[in-house]
Amino acid sequence: MLQLANEIKEILNLTREPVGVKFSKKQDAIGLMNRYDHETKSRYCQALMRAGNGEKIMLTAENISCPASAAAFGLKPLPEMLSTGMMLNNMGLFATPEAGKKAMEGMTRLSPNEYQAVLLSPLANIEVEPDVVVLESAVEHLMWTALASIYKTGERLHFNSAIFQATCVDATVIPFVTGNINASLGCYGCREATNINDGEGLIGIPFNKFEEVISNLRSLAEKPMVRARSKSAFQSFKGCGE
Repeated sequence: MLQLANEIKEILNLTREPVGVKFSKKQDAIGLMNRYDHETKSRYCQALMRAGNGEKIMLTAENISCPASAAAFGLKPLPEMLSTGMMLNNMGLFATPEAGKKAMEGMTRLSPNEYQAVLLSPLANIEVEPDVVVLESAVEHLMWTALASIYKTGERLHFNSAIFQATCVDATVIPFVTGNINASLGCYGCREATNINDGEGLIGIPFNKFEEVISNLRSLAEKPMVRARSKSAFQSFKGCGE
């Protein structure tokens, strides 16, 4: 894991750690409790931020503080104010409760009580094989990662988002459930509750595709990445006007 984490950080120039996320049964999580903070109350987006800064966090029904992400992970039922769309309408995120309700109905969620814990750790020192690797970084970094996922196929990517629950649903649950990468522009919650920058977004990569993505990033880094980052065409264009 350390080699994979270091390689993607070096290729993309990441400033945050790639985060490994593991959905865990209670009996599997118990043995890791002494290594993971399972007491601090936290939203999932905040736990992701902390893991990107080197911490290890375990979220359960007892310490997850966001009702939307708790429902997304099957840890708690979705509160009525969210399911009806009233809360999203009251927050000003959607024009009507009906629009908010439709957004919530479209969320991909895990089955209730299927898992009892969500582990988040820097990929470099995670103790278990993660289900998903999440990158929270500059859009240019996400672009190369997305391209790496289709480097050998050329297929079109179809990202799935309601611009709400960006970290928990878009970047974590959807890649886990579908087996495909998914990118997100972020959402009100993570931008209000974490230090994510205006120019940053997220991408979630199923771990079983992570090594292939890194292999393809190596190929992209040999020529197109170097050329794009040099902005040689832009420099030539600027020179024409001087």
